[in-house]
Amino acid sequence: NWEENMRFLKLALAGVCVLGLAGVANSAEPVKIRMSWVAPVSNWASIVLEKKELAKHLGKSYTLEPVRYQGTPPMITAIANNELEVSNLAYSSLAIAIENAGLDDIRVIADEFQDGVPGYYTQEYFVRKDSGINKVEDLKGKVVGTNAGGSAVDVAMRAMLKKHGLEANRDYTMLEAPLPTMPAVLSDKKADLIPAVLPFSFNPKLREEGKVLFKQTEALGVTQMIVWTARKSFIDKHRAAMVDFMEDMLVITRWFTDPKNHDEVAQIASKITKAPPERFGWLFTKQDTY
Repeated sequence: NWEENMRFLKLALAGVCVLGLAGVANSAEPVKIRMSWVAPVSNWASIVLEKKELAKHLGKSYTLEPVRYQGTPPMITAIANNELEVSNLAYSSLAIAIENAGLDDIRVIADEFQDGVPGYYTQEYFVRKDSGINKVEDLKGKVVGTNAGGSAVDVAMRAMLKKHGLEANRDYTMLEAPLPTMPAVLSDKKADLIPAVLPFSFNPKLREEGKVLFKQTEALGVTQMIVWTARKSFIDKHRAAMVDFMEDMLVITRWFTDPKNHDEVAQIASKITKAPPERFGWLFTKQDTY
């Protein structure tokens, strides 16, 4: 009858509207997430896309673009200017972001790694074996390498030297260089002390020509080295996409840290760093950071 026909028509129109709204939602562009990194393999953003087939939401609710920086301090400007969505800040640069840059809406969303946890790796600072430098005080008048002022390795190094009465610019000179070049900087005698982060600290030539003068735990103890951060405004606006992103990252990081996948992980590390896979026996073991 007429009433039944009208009821059917209303239901049909409602269904069309629902489908239309769903079509609008599904046609929305994926949220762009730019994620920073400094050291290959040691920072997750450098390797996660090597297993992108595990990321079931990638390309649907979000896209991921890893962006390399020389250190964590330049990331502060990038995230402040909305040029970076997920930043792996250090204990030092996180404080700078809040106190100096005024980013009071920045939020820690994950722990990337900690330095000096008992039984795990701690950052090492090298001098040449033939340098005649046997204690921190011997660095007076020398050149000290750093990747970026205010970075985690930079602050730890300055803290150690300060403990032994040495101040930057007064007692020693700073030389800035990218972390991958640090072993060559030491070998070429451009600097007398260098920070050698993973994976570069296991460089065979560095181990042959250099010696460890001190470790980061001696300067700062156990350190929350790197955290993933994002701004609250971005999280609130794109919460569903961020939940999908974090779910995918969890799946991928669990795959990488599963011992049964270690041989493939070493091949991935070799591909990224151009170093032989046999050099990565330490990766995601207790020889690695926690």
